[in-house]
Amino acid sequence: MKQTSDRQALCEEIVRDYERRRRERRALELQWRLNMDFYNGKQYAEITPLGDVEEYGKQFCWQEREAYNHIASIVETRLSKLSRTKTGVSVRPSGNDERDVQTAKFATRLIRAVADEQNLTRLMNRAAAWSEVTGTCFFRIGWDADKGRVVGQGARGETVREGDLAISVVPPFEIYPDRLSYDTLSECRSILHVKAYRVDEIRQIWGADVEGEDLRALDGYGVPTDPDDDAPREYCTVIERYRRPSKDLPDGELCVVAGGKLLYRGILPYVNDADGRRGYPFVKIHCIDRVGCLFGTSVVERMIPLQRAYNAVKNRKHELLNRLAAGVLAVEDGSVDTDNLEDEGLAPGKILVYRQGSNPPAMLDSGRVPPDLRSEEDRILSEFITISGVSELSKYSQTYSSMSGRAISLLVEQDDTRLAIASNSVREAYMELCKHAIRLYKQFATHPRLARIAGENGEIELRSFCASDLESEDLVFDSENELSDTLASRRSMALELIGMGILQDADGKVGERNKLKILELLGFGNWESARDVDECHRRAAMRENMQTDRELCVQSIDHHAIHIDEHTKAVLSDQLSERAREKLKAHIRDHQTAQTMQAQIQAVGAQGGNAYAG
Repeated sequence: MKQTSDRQALCEEIVRDYERRRRERRALELQWRLNMDFYNGKQYAEITPLGDVEEYGKQFCWQEREAYNHIASIVETRLSKLSRTKTGVSVRPSGNDERDVQTAKFATRLIRAVADEQNLTRLMNRAAAWSEVTGTCFFRIGWDADKGRVVGQGARGETVREGDLAISVVPPFEIYPDRLSYDTLSECRSILHVKAYRVDEIRQIWGADVEGEDLRALDGYGVPTDPDDDAPREYCTVIERYRRPSKDLPDGELCVVAGGKLLYRGILPYVNDADGRRGYPFVKIHCIDRVGCLFGTSVVERMIPLQRAYNAVKNRKHELLNRLAAGVLAVEDGSVDTDNLEDEGLAPGKILVYRQGSNPPAMLDSGRVPPDLRSEEDRILSEFITISGVSELSKYSQTYSSMSGRAISLLVEQDDTRLAIASNSVREAYMELCKHAIRLYKQFATHPRLARIAGENGEIELRSFCASDLESEDLVFDSENELSDTLASRRSMALELIGMGILQDADGKVGERNKLKILELLGFGNWESARDVDECHRRAAMRENMQTDRELCVQSIDHHAIHIDEHTKAVLSDQLSERAREKLKAHIRDHQTAQTMQAQIQAVGAQGGNAYAG
């Protein structure tokens, strides 16, 4: 009985905590909703004193109230540039041992395979869209035991699978920290993840029957709709409270509450923090840092006043133009049939009958459109560029004939600089997701499992691995964050390097390997397979570098120069053991001997040909 009362008291405590956090975060939620309305084109909404977002009506029936949505185009441009952010990561080995090097290589390829299977690029783009509009978004990364290959059957005959990662995008409306003033998730003492689940889904996940609640049909981001809606109560609010590890709770705590019932209580499920500790299964991504707040700010929030001013100027301008085009007719009271004149207007050729002795109707002087409206419109457009960081070059693809290529590249770099904060947040979130993925595999991949990964030579391999193959968690980025690294810029750089002679060898020639790299850099692949044979020789040499445990033989069809270059590169690197390095050195000497003999044979053949010609 006491245990039941304790569970009920814990449920009530978590619900009260949720209501308190909800009240504290109310102002931020209203701003997020207003941002979303402006982004979607509902630009005549405002936050009311009663704490809601409502759309206000026209003051007069003839008023123009169109929305000229510059916010959407600016956000889409920023998202397009952010989608080109380089997020490739590599795992550094934990030591100089050959096994450490090989496990680090395998972990790097596994991360890339996981990113493709989980469609991580699409998830990053979705999270970036939420972040640009609301200022913040989160990822939830966990382990789903119902995914992966079937490995057997349980005691009750149910299907048992090996499990796999489960990554989802969590909007900011679902996350409630214990205090808003924290800067990072790791500083929060506890986090609430609140989401509406279907009643039957709660029964499948937690094995409990709960009654549906009157959620007033939550419309996707936590905003109640019509309270009189008689829709069936199929949903229930699930509150997950995560508490970080402390002295009292060394492994943290997770409590799940729904429908007034405690569905689960235990330690944090994942060992996903540094040094083998348990932590939150969330990763944050933000648009712009908000000082003294966990949630960031959005560029949309800064552009709302400009968008309102621009709509007002445009609509007033169109009202004046309508007045100039249609005119304003002044008539004496009782001189004409005003109802007919109001319905039909002054059509061409119309016979206008007015009362004898009265003044005929006359058009009033409507004046002209003031030049201040045009100058104000241009000024607001320039302020859009200042605040958003998206220039006309990026937004409209507009340049001027007097601009040089160098000037255009400088403008592109300036645009990219304004996006550095958002792009760095994308890269940091990607790296954190990869770290979580490695740690989850180390925790749950206790038995060998298969993975389809891309080998170093481009072939698809089916590899078996387990937790012992994922020792290192030291991740680094493969490249710097260069948003301006486009195909055109790479081609220009390659042509400049060729012109300066940097890619030539001592004889002034471009080697076969450099030729292949130049063609790939220019975006031509292997130039319609013209270099297929050389590329095959290079891949064969790379395979030999990985197969030093076997006997290495020089074949008559080998391209000795390419093999010697690839084997020498492997010997000079720190990725081989001493035994493998000595074996490759002997193999290089065999290639050199074969190359010398081949050159001598060709020289003898050339001398014989010259003697025959003489």
